[in-house]
Amino acid sequence: MRDEQAILRLAHLYAQAVDRRNGEALAALFTEEGVIDRSGSAWRGRDAMRGIPARLDGLYASTLHTVRNQTVEIDSNTAEGETYSVAMHLKRPENGTQTRIDWGIRYHDRFVREGGSWLFVRRELIVDWVESTELPAAP
Repeated sequence: MRDEQAILRLAHLYAQAVDRRNGEALAALFTEEGVIDRSGSAWRGRDAMRGIPARLDGLYASTLHTVRNQTVEIDSNTAEGETYSVAMHLKRPENGTQTRIDWGIRYHDRFVREGGSWLFVRRELIVDWVESTELPAAP
């Protein structure tokens, strides 16, 4: 159970690092050669991970990633699993309105224990659905 809790915490820390635009914290959750893959477009290594928050900042005013549930299979110092999430993206206001884009996503995850801590080796991001909602711009 302790390993499962540590791996779930890793998913929560990932969401927090992305939403806070903290590239260093995000990179620290991955192995040196870790990968995030979305439809064949991949970010490889910690240096690439550090750049993800700036990319998101250019696209969205804010994001809110939620971790919904996770299943993992642990084999000693490696693990594989699937993490469900809803990621909400608030675009910057245009013409008096804002658009919120919600993604229902799954991550196919691979993990490794290094130095007593669990890290991501690979996260494959799968977008199952997208919903857009127009909102009045905040005052």
